[in-house]
Amino acid sequence: MNILVCITHVPDTTSKISFTENDTKFDKNGVQFIIGPYDDYAIARAVELKEELGGTITVINVGEAETEPTIRKALAIGADEAVRVNAEPTDSFFVARQIAHVAEEKDFDLILMGRESIDFNGGQVHAMVGELLGIPSISPAMTLEFEGTKGKLSQEIEGGKEYLELELPFIAGCQEPIAEWKIPNMRGIMSARTKPLAVVEPVSDEKRTVVSKYELPPEKGEVKMVDAENLDELVNLLKNEAKVL
Repeated sequence: MNILVCITHVPDTTSKISFTENDTKFDKNGVQFIIGPYDDYAIARAVELKEELGGTITVINVGEAETEPTIRKALAIGADEAVRVNAEPTDSFFVARQIAHVAEEKDFDLILMGRESIDFNGGQVHAMVGELLGIPSISPAMTLEFEGTKGKLSQEIEGGKEYLELELPFIAGCQEPIAEWKIPNMRGIMSARTKPLAVVEPVSDEKRTVVSKYELPPEKGEVKMVDAENLDELVNLLKNEAKVL
């Protein structure tokens, strides 16, 4: 099975976030970057499928040169080769167009992604790539198994779970518990240094959204302690101050 895994290069959730240029640009200084946590599930399931069914794994990232350590980690986990589209991933459609272009050039049976990135949390790229390629896109996928060329997936829906069956090729946006994260071992880290990483230029510069401004969430207020016996005060605070009732 020939699998394409799409990965994002995102800030660690413990990083302190700030903005520059009148809050129009994200300040990357001092920020630790990681593979998107949902993408980790996609890579892990791809490695498991390769072990079960054979084949190859290609990882793709739309990003500039600074993302290559993140890509090398994906190679250390078990991918065979990588592609980096040399561009800043500022727009979901732009990213989807780059992924679709690479996928069109190679005959991938399966495309896996995380359900969303943890920076913009858009969750749009799966469907856009599916539309551009003319193949089904399912997200979020919580389980993924195969019987021949038929994929069997499950996902949570309002009030329960949905079970789906579809023929290859298709796209799945992954989340837990589809697989357990895999930690690169020393052998994987060493072999990742020599695995092929192709750098290609973007096929277009078309972007359909523009960032006008970033804002940090408001700072958390002081904690108010309410006596366990004073339910009236608790209800009043929840209703009139927190406004959650």
